[in-house]
Amino acid sequence: MILLAGLGNPGSKYSNNRHNVGFMAIDEIAREWGFANWRKRFQAETSEGRIGGHKVLLMKPTTYMNESGRSLGEAVKFYNLNLDDVYVIHDELALPAGKMRTKTGGGHAGNNGIRSIKSHLGDDFHRVRIGVGHPGNKQDVSQHVLKDFSKSDQVWLGPTIEEIAKQMPLLISGEFSSFQNKVHLAVVPFLPEQKLDNKKDN
Repeated sequence: MILLAGLGNPGSKYSNNRHNVGFMAIDEIAREWGFANWRKRFQAETSEGRIGGHKVLLMKPTTYMNESGRSLGEAVKFYNLNLDDVYVIHDELALPAGKMRTKTGGGHAGNNGIRSIKSHLGDDFHRVRIGVGHPGNKQDVSQHVLKDFSKSDQVWLGPTIEEIAKQMPLLISGEFSSFQNKVHLAVVPFLPEQKLDNKKDN
């Protein structure tokens, strides 16, 4: 079993927030791969299906972002999963809007959802980090992530989550570089030129 979780906050008032891009990606994955109806388990909305020969549990925690680790912890314990089987999709302030990077382990970079998961599971789960940009001032971070995506963001947002969903077989087979490159090549035409670079993100 592969656990594929998106981070966000439950409820319609948050559904289009930058902080909820993980939920958006999970919903698109469910559509792309024809997953079963959603049901409530593990303090989350969950759906089961198959991607590229792998049995996958999709998860959207209903604990709110700051307590996401409680939900993932229950599922990991129930299925006796290794952290190598756990993938988390979330927003990333440290990346420019529209850039996507994969990562295994490391710090939480101020994301309280990742902080919570680390406290419940440890560090070595996989992450798909979707850049939402930084507002420039630390005091504006909460307001930035809890606001809806801007009109300019819509240009890259749809193509990004659609390509992430399409390329899921590469990700869950451990082909992280290929997954990252495929998504980048598909999305790059929709990004402002100044946001395109090949620097390695930590």
